[in-house]
Amino acid sequence: MEKQKQIVQLLKTKASTKQEVYRITKQVFADFQEVLKQKEDKINAEIVNKDVQIIYSSEGDFESKLKFSGDTLLFHMHSNIFDFPSSHPMHKTKYVKEDRLRSFCGVINIYNFLSDSFKYNRMNDAGYLVARVFINKDKHFFVEGDKQLGFLFNDFINQQINTEGIAKIVDEAMVYALNFDLQTPNFNEVKVVSVHQILDMNSNQKLKTAKRMGYKFSFETNND
Repeated sequence: MEKQKQIVQLLKTKASTKQEVYRITKQVFADFQEVLKQKEDKINAEIVNKDVQIIYSSEGDFESKLKFSGDTLLFHMHSNIFDFPSSHPMHKTKYVKEDRLRSFCGVINIYNFLSDSFKYNRMNDAGYLVARVFINKDKHFFVEGDKQLGFLFNDFINQQINTEGIAKIVDEAMVYALNFDLQTPNFNEVKVVSVHQILDMNSNQKLKTAKRMGYKFSFETNND
């Protein structure tokens, strides 16, 4: 019976909290989608060059894209809820110590792809994680990312997610992508090409294209 009591208690606390965080994260992602739609309308109204259109598209409740010129940002909500390692700084804060369940977070990933990767179905092309947005049951959030995205939104204890904050995250992600230019790969990395790749290149663009090769973001490990 003691184990059953433990199971019931975990279901009432941890499991219930995870379900609550999931619902909140899903609503936040819906807010992201609405902000992206508005971004499409507002920027297109100011752009004269029709070759530089902003195009929003949605792949359902968990994925949306914002295409702008040669860049596409892909926003993806993970369907699972995550905790952080015991060594993570959040566990040392009074905010989390007061309520251990505050460390459970939903996550929205933001990736940067070349727009042509989707246009030409270049399945070998690589996209890069620009930022991860973490949201808890109190709608507190922080963003893990590179450059401005890594330090503008890191006050997990005090900041709550809202449409204004979402718009700022989207703006910073767009600026980051626009300033993150396509770089030619090292000659030695592309000098060997198979016959199969050449035969398929015109129809499927099989040669791998990515914005960078040979270096990492500050948050990436060296385990590849």
